[in-house]
Amino acid sequence: MYQNKYIYLMMLPGILFFIVFKFGPLWGLLLSFQNYSPFAGFWGSEWVGFKHFAEMFQSAQFYTMLRNTVLINLFNLIFYFPLPIVLSLMLNEVRHEFYKRIHQSIVYMPHFLSWVVVASVTFFVLSTDIGFVNKLLYTMGIKPIPFLSQPQFFWALLTAQNIWKDAGWGTIIFLAAIAGVDPARYEAAVIDGASRWRQIWHITLPAIRPTIIILFILRFGSMADVGFEQVLLMMNPLVNSVADVFDTYAYNQGILRGQTSVGVAVGMFKGIVGLCLVLSANYTVKKLGYEGIY
Repeated sequence: MYQNKYIYLMMLPGILFFIVFKFGPLWGLLLSFQNYSPFAGFWGSEWVGFKHFAEMFQSAQFYTMLRNTVLINLFNLIFYFPLPIVLSLMLNEVRHEFYKRIHQSIVYMPHFLSWVVVASVTFFVLSTDIGFVNKLLYTMGIKPIPFLSQPQFFWALLTAQNIWKDAGWGTIIFLAAIAGVDPARYEAAVIDGASRWRQIWHITLPAIRPTIIILFILRFGSMADVGFEQVLLMMNPLVNSVADVFDTYAYNQGILRGQTSVGVAVGMFKGIVGLCLVLSANYTVKKLGYEGIY
C-alpha cells in the first residue's frame, strides 16, 4: 500500500463516497423491523420483526405492483436496451468527425432534461385537448385518442420516454468499447473483401460483447426498480391499475402516510430481489461460457 500510496490517494474520494452514502445508511434498514416513530426515536420504537414484510406480501396491491414493475422493466429490457447498441454502431459509421460530433450532441441532449420537462413535453404532445397529435388527428377527421388516460398505452408510453431521453446517453459506454477495437482487424477484413456490414457483425459486435453482457447483467438486476419520478409524474387515477409500482407504494406509505418502516421494508425487499437477479444472471452468463461481472 505504501508503494502505491498515490493510487490509493486518488481512490480516496470514491471510497469515501461509498462509505458515507452507500454503506453508512445501511443501518437504516433496521427500521423495516420496527414500528418507527420519529418522536420515540430509533431506540424507543417498537420492534415488530417481519410484520411489515408479511403485510406487504398479503396486501391486495402486491401482485399488481409486482406485475407492473416486472412488465415495465421487461418492456425496457426488450425495446430500450438494444437501441443504444444499434445507435452506437450507427454513430461509429459516421466518417466525418464534425457531423459525428453534431449527431452525438443531439442524441445526448435529452438526457439532461428533468423528468418534469419530459412529462410536460409528453402532455403537450399527447393530451386530448391541447396535444398536437390529437389536433392533427382531428383535422384528419379521426376522433382524438386519450393516450394519457388509457391503461393500454401507459407501459408503451414509459418505454418511449426512456428511449427518447436516455438511448443517446447510453451510447457513450458502447462507443468507448468500439474505440478500443484494434484498427488492424478492420484493415485485414477490408483486404479480405468484407463489407461494412460484415465488419460490424464479425469484428465490432464480438469485440463489444463483454460490455454488452456486463450492462445486461446490471440492467437485469434492476428489474425490481422503476424510475419513481417518471411514474409519479405520468400516473393518474385512470391508469393506477397499471402504474402502481413498489416505488409509488413506498412513497404513499412512507412519505404521505408517515409509515416510514413500511417504506424501508419495500426498499429492502427491492434490494434483495435485485441482488438475487444479478447473481442469477451472472451465474447463467458464466454457464453459457461468457465472462461475468466477477
